[in-house]
Amino acid sequence: MSHRRRFEQTKSLQDRLSEFAADARRKAGELPDSAARDELLKKAHQADTAARLDGWVNSSGLQPPKQPA
Repeated sequence: MSHRRRFEQTKSLQDRLSEFAADARRKAGELPDSAARDELLKKAHQADTAARLDGWVNSSGLQPPKQPA
């Protein structure tokens, strides 16, 4: 049986997503108006959205739904 490779992340998901988004925006800024530039900006926006959702899901203020009595 083969063993599953495991990687221990040194940065949080939110940090990695934020870095990815910043890098994508930097690369998009170097490109002229084109489909490739639009795609990079779209990916940056998606990474920002994913980081916000991760922060919301992992927040201490999130409460489970209450069961009706």
